[in-house]
Amino acid sequence: MKRSIASVCLSGDLRQKIEAVAEAGYDGIEIFENDFMLFGETPAAVRRMVEDAGVEIVAFQPFRDFECMPKAKMQKNFDRAERKFDLMQELGTTAMLICSNVSPQCIDDTDRAVEEFYELAERAKKRDITLGYEALAWGRNVSLYEQAWDVVKRVDHKNLGIILDSFHMYARDADLSTVAEIPGNRIVLVQVADAPRLKMDVLQWSRHFRCFPGQGDFPMQDFMSAIIKTGYNGYFSHEIFNDEFRSSPCRATAIDGMRSLLWLQEQVVMDEPDLMLDRKNSSFYQPPKADMQNFEFVEFAADDQMRDDLLGMLHKLGFHRTHKHRSKEVSLYRQGDVSLVINEESDSFAQHYSLVHGTSVCAIAYGTDDAEGMAERADYYGYHPFESDVESGELDIPAIKSITGELVYFVQKNTDGTRFYDVDFVADDQSEALVTPDDSLNFDHVSSGVAETEFLSVSLFYRSLLDLDVAQPQDLIDPYGIVVSRAATNQDKRIRLPFNMSRSWGASTERFREVHRGSGVQHIAMSCDDIRAFVRRVDPSIILPIPGNYYDDLEARYELDDDLLADLRQFNMLYDQNETGHFIHFYTRSINGLFFEVLQRHRYGNYGEANSQVRLAAQAQVRRSGQP
Repeated sequence: MKRSIASVCLSGDLRQKIEAVAEAGYDGIEIFENDFMLFGETPAAVRRMVEDAGVEIVAFQPFRDFECMPKAKMQKNFDRAERKFDLMQELGTTAMLICSNVSPQCIDDTDRAVEEFYELAERAKKRDITLGYEALAWGRNVSLYEQAWDVVKRVDHKNLGIILDSFHMYARDADLSTVAEIPGNRIVLVQVADAPRLKMDVLQWSRHFRCFPGQGDFPMQDFMSAIIKTGYNGYFSHEIFNDEFRSSPCRATAIDGMRSLLWLQEQVVMDEPDLMLDRKNSSFYQPPKADMQNFEFVEFAADDQMRDDLLGMLHKLGFHRTHKHRSKEVSLYRQGDVSLVINEESDSFAQHYSLVHGTSVCAIAYGTDDAEGMAERADYYGYHPFESDVESGELDIPAIKSITGELVYFVQKNTDGTRFYDVDFVADDQSEALVTPDDSLNFDHVSSGVAETEFLSVSLFYRSLLDLDVAQPQDLIDPYGIVVSRAATNQDKRIRLPFNMSRSWGASTERFREVHRGSGVQHIAMSCDDIRAFVRRVDPSIILPIPGNYYDDLEARYELDDDLLADLRQFNMLYDQNETGHFIHFYTRSINGLFFEVLQRHRYGNYGEANSQVRLAAQAQVRRSGQP
């Protein structure tokens, strides 16, 4: 599978884009006309840059508004094409993308289009240039790929083929069955772009919201499988118009784009296993399959200033120290099957993390049946390993750095039932819980607050590396703006990872990022079997106070038992229900922007989204009042 990216996807000048493309490992680059026009070097110099970088110019694009213009303008169009052919030969590329005409002057006459494309193909033949015709989703008369293919098929010239672009096809709800009618050798180039499902003007949708495969909602695997079945063996190239990409460092964007193509390739191999003929020697090599089973532990970096606040919160929630590390200043606090590691080791990643972020989550560990395979998978996707200091006889747990900076550990699940703390820790029998622990407690979900520029990268991280499903974005109403939220989950929902971003500086996510001094884990939720019994054991001073008006509204909306409603009101708990079940939960106050949630699910699979604005408003009220 040959991989390319269009220069329009990246920020910077053309030299910076070429360097980023080469560093990310692409085979080719599409040169966007404006990127060349605004660059200060000659075509020959650009050609040398590309050759020195070890990539090839896959295509020059776009050639606009060619076919079916008034007769008086057609000669100018042919002259313009000849000038572009001159430029392409200097650049050293042999393919040109022609997009369907969007001019109001374009005449709806397929016979004329066929004649004009035949003449242009004859001119291209003399230069050994191949033309690719692409249907723009907002094209004046040709907006469907079937229409573009009809023109190409009728022209019947070896120097004219079709370009298939996933965005333009899905934006028009394309039926992919016609793709099977297109011979692979008549496809000049395949462009891949994902996007969120939005109801808006298609041109604005295209210009601002395209994203890499794995970051949006299109069924990209179906598109790729349809293309592969044609016998096409050319380039798969990104063509992404996205405001965030244009404002982000070009190298990071290029690397994300490469990860998305690797992920897309993996999906094709899963759908079409016959393509994977010889694993590592095949261009369709598939990395080890992710099998993320559960949250194994969450690790905190604890600095002197807020360490006691965190430990006080944990004690009041029913946690107590059960183990100490054999060789490090690291303690383990447990309740039920929730393991929280407090790392106070000097000159460690945790200490350096706390110097920047304060007391906060510095690592999340996931249980898996193949930790080394996950490390190999991470390397395949370009997420580099983190090496930690390990004493003789201790577990060497594979780790990488996440998009938001904390570590991700892959912990091997042992068949004999032993856990990580059975090897690296010793039991600490001197510590007792302040309140009776709840043996039913489990991790439910771990939420992060991320920057707008990281939102798509985090989506791809969860999809590609951890093989999680990522839900469509939804808006949460904050008193000071909108928070956009997505959630990544594994199949059995034992791993749930919501992540949130906001464009408003005053909204909760950005307030957290200000306090935390960057992105990171903002919220840890734990489930139990009987939350009404659990909350009675909790010190009420740590629970987030909820406005009384909420309970009046709750009483009006639902037919709740009087005793339940009284408990909800007394203990500041929230309630939601849907067609399958109900959900009860409460939140703690924040420490350095981080807060906990305890919940009980009864045949309910959501997150209490209806209560999110209540929680956001309550947190804002606490912040305004200056309370801890």
